[in-house]
Amino acid sequence: MRPVIVDSAIYRDGRRTDGPADLSDALEEARSKGDAFLWVGLHEPTEAEFDHVASEFALHPLAVEDALKAHQRPKLEVYDDSLFVVLKPVVYEPESDRVSSGELMVFVGDSFVVTVRHGEGAPLAQVRRRLEADPEVLKHGPTAVLYAVSDAIVDHYLEVAGELQVDLEELEADVFAPSGEAASNTAARIYTAKRQVLEFRRASGPLAGPMARLTTGSVPFVEEHAQPFFRDVNDHLLRSNDQVEGLDRLLSDVLSAHLAQMGVRQNDDMRKISAWAAMAAVPTMVAGIYGMNFEHMPELRWGMGYPAVIVVMTGIVVVLYRMFKRRGWM
Repeated sequence: MRPVIVDSAIYRDGRRTDGPADLSDALEEARSKGDAFLWVGLHEPTEAEFDHVASEFALHPLAVEDALKAHQRPKLEVYDDSLFVVLKPVVYEPESDRVSSGELMVFVGDSFVVTVRHGEGAPLAQVRRRLEADPEVLKHGPTAVLYAVSDAIVDHYLEVAGELQVDLEELEADVFAPSGEAASNTAARIYTAKRQVLEFRRASGPLAGPMARLTTGSVPFVEEHAQPFFRDVNDHLLRSNDQVEGLDRLLSDVLSAHLAQMGVRQNDDMRKISAWAAMAAVPTMVAGIYGMNFEHMPELRWGMGYPAVIVVMTGIVVVLYRMFKRRGWM
């Protein structure tokens, strides 16, 4: 088997111990000690690679199918021999202002935890190191692992929401900039930002139901005394969901404001064009009349006729210009 198993260890009384390399022997040893559990971490296993793990831990076939196919919504499902939780970590890429999501499946059962990671967003290595540095938390077994993983992912939601808030403020500055200074692709940027928020909501929104269930203390394989910890995670999740919903509403408002400003600017342009057209119409009309070559027309034989017509046309144009200027059309 390729190194699909990123890490595997037995933890007893909150401390990592050496154990058998074979998963079956390691699980048997963890169960025989009573106060120990086995934590196995996998990264994007194939069906053949995961079959061995699934058989050793007696994982439900439906949960195994979900873990292999990925592209799941956050959820919590209870089976006879294990608890199955799907989490979706999110990552903000500052170079492209893009939000991407991965997937993390957690199997919790009798004296074991199996984590299956898809993508690069799940902070499992940091979580494992942090837990190993805090035996008082880790000694609570698989429940501690489920809590620590959920807490790390939800806390990162808040960080990503903060990054999206900064992007929104930049968009607002562009939209409400003085006329002519806004970027020409502002509308495209707003739509892109809305897509990133939607990606975020797909990860965080559906998690509210499973996290609320974990706070009740009635979920198998989760210790009842962990309720306050999961309530804390749930509070952070609710705050994150409130932030992302607020961002979505603000982006809609910013888009509406941008479209309204574009309409106002187009109206201003049309008024300016109309004003110039009106001023150009006067000399055009006069010149057209005197260009009809009729023999009997007033002032045709008058020596001052040409200068008089030029003065009259210029005067009318100046009057129109001042009138349009005063009304804000120019």
